[in-house]
Amino acid sequence: MSIVRSVALFVLAAIAEIGGAWLVWQGVREHRGLLWVGAGVVALGLYGFVATLQADANFGRILAAYGGVFVAGSLAWGMVVDGFRPDRYDLTGAAICLLGVAVIMYAPRGA
Repeated sequence: MSIVRSVALFVLAAIAEIGGAWLVWQGVREHRGLLWVGAGVVALGLYGFVATLQADANFGRILAAYGGVFVAGSLAWGMVVDGFRPDRYDLTGAAICLLGVAVIMYAPRGA
């Protein structure tokens, strides 16, 4: 699997998971109702499916790497959807997480 496809799958997984969690949050915390919660549950289920499309067969590796994508994606979601403005420490932490993703997923490994 190419790195580009793998990264695209991580981005799609992040949109599904973070978006799903946001929809549940809106439904419950912002009192928007059960349709929002239901849409969030569906999106969260899609996240679980998208994660299975990664070529690496190691569940732990995929989910560990995705954790870094989730951190950076959550900050980005907050910026775009909720007007959150991360500070330099948020951005530095997200960059470190993405570096961890690159090491976990794309470092050359011997056969």
